[in-house]
Amino acid sequence: MESSFHAFAALRRRPALWAVFLALCLSVFPAAWSRAQDKLSIDLGYVAYAKPTPPPYDLYAPPQDEGEKGAALAVETNNTTGSFIGQAYRLTEAIIPPGGSPVAAAQKLADQGVRLFLADLPAQDLVQLADALRPKGAIVFNVSAQDDALRGPDCRANLFHVAPSRAMLTDSLAQFLLRRQWLRALLVTGPQKADADYAAAFRASAKKFGLKIVAEKPWTFGPLAKARSDSVTEAEALTFARGVDADVIVVADEEDDFGDYIMYRTAEPKLVTGTQGLVAASWHASYIASGAEQLQSRFLRFAGRVMRPIDYQAWMAGRAIGEAAVSTKSADPAQVAAFILGPDFDFGVYKGLPASFRSWDLQLRQPLVLAQPKSTVGIAPQPGFLHERTTLDTLGVDKPETTCHLK
Repeated sequence: MESSFHAFAALRRRPALWAVFLALCLSVFPAAWSRAQDKLSIDLGYVAYAKPTPPPYDLYAPPQDEGEKGAALAVETNNTTGSFIGQAYRLTEAIIPPGGSPVAAAQKLADQGVRLFLADLPAQDLVQLADALRPKGAIVFNVSAQDDALRGPDCRANLFHVAPSRAMLTDSLAQFLLRRQWLRALLVTGPQKADADYAAAFRASAKKFGLKIVAEKPWTFGPLAKARSDSVTEAEALTFARGVDADVIVVADEEDDFGDYIMYRTAEPKLVTGTQGLVAASWHASYIASGAEQLQSRFLRFAGRVMRPIDYQAWMAGRAIGEAAVSTKSADPAQVAAFILGPDFDFGVYKGLPASFRSWDLQLRQPLVLAQPKSTVGIAPQPGFLHERTTLDTLGVDKPETTCHLK
């Protein structure tokens, strides 16, 4: 500090150099000040229902900030780049209490000028949100709902899907089973509507890739995986799969009621896959290939916990917006939407292949991780599955089969 002061004083004693110094200040600082004043503000809204406080005994319950932290990390990354090109990103969260209205909360943000939304909401709320925000020209990124209908008859032209569809998840598992030649499956379906939807997606995947569902059985023994007692076994639950000649048991249990219970409790040794056991997901804590370890470490430092799939999906949504805003130099949702659906858009998601959006149903095409609880087993698409555009389009509903008709 003292040497800098002496250098500055020396300049003052030499009029010619002092004049040059002042001229540089007048030319550089006003330009920098002008850029700071002219920064493009890009506001993102995050809409989600409040998650319940996790019970102390449940080590795998969703954290209350799930998804929010992924979006916040994306905004931090966007601001790092934006600081050099005159862009400033801001995330505003609208966390809805039980019984509250996501549409009302989003409308309030829209009244404040927000036109780019990330939403962690059920399918019905997503459709209502997209319809309510359409007159304002806003676009919505679905970061959690996997319903195939959202990419089909319930699709909306302003609703983009970063979460993989159930069809993408079950296609990933079907490719893996086909490659291993584990072709015969026993399908066990829980009582929830989401379980039935997952089972329907797996049936379609089995037909698509030539697997055989040798038997289907409903789960009628209750949420044994959540039982908290010294003895959680039931004789009928141990023998329900006996006599079925299957290579694998595919469980459809999106509420985690029974899928984990089935493993190691069948009368005959059976592999378990589906929503438990070997699962397909956008992200997994064990995945560190293709530079993913960098993102895993950054998120761990940022959030103080591991990155979960909805965190990752919210991060991808935020980064997609950032990439489009940098390229278009605009925060206008129409320009952002047009660019991310154009031929020049893709972005890195730390899974080997770049991600991009399908024009026919606004679904993000991306590789998916195949993992068991503590280890990555593979990644889909599996080797050998080809497509005329990109192998990523072997996962999910392809253009000729889509029932989405965007307006």
